[in-house]
Amino acid sequence: MKRRPDIRRAEAQLAAATARIGEAKADLFPRFVLTGTAGRQATQLHDLTLGLGNFFSAGPGISLPLFNGGRIRSNIAVQTSRQRGTVISYKSVILHALEEVENALIDYAQEQERRDRLNQAAQHSQLAVDLATEQYRAGLVDFLSVLEAQRELYANEDQLVQSQTSVTTHLIGLYRALGGGWTVALHP
Repeated sequence: MKRRPDIRRAEAQLAAATARIGEAKADLFPRFVLTGTAGRQATQLHDLTLGLGNFFSAGPGISLPLFNGGRIRSNIAVQTSRQRGTVISYKSVILHALEEVENALIDYAQEQERRDRLNQAAQHSQLAVDLATEQYRAGLVDFLSVLEAQRELYANEDQLVQSQTSVTTHLIGLYRALGGGWTVALHP
């Protein structure tokens, strides 16, 4: 199910929310900065030569969060709260995905059972047509009995074909619910 785009999106959102907590906590610690400048100075354009007027400056810097502690802790609490909301959303996406998979499995299994019953009904209808035809040839029944048996056979065969199509459709639904990515051999 990790192939499902909704689950992957929810995981990415959860990871981002967790990272934002780390960023907010990092503000509690001092920051060290190394800065530097270099340049050339001249009063006139033709005085910009390589020798005179060069200057360089380099130095470290430190930033301490002495008076921002309340704001930083407040930001950490906000980011933690947002992350909890993202966890709830993530769990909801997982539960919805599991529900879709379960429903797809049930639909697929039920349609396979229906297809098997319709296959048996079509076989029995074929036997009824054969029997009615033999009885008609022997003069025991009229031709209307043969036609009625054939009508029943054709109705059962039509439902069987529809069920075979539904089995394939439900298999595709199951494949989609699981996130796809597999090769499946179809067996009617």
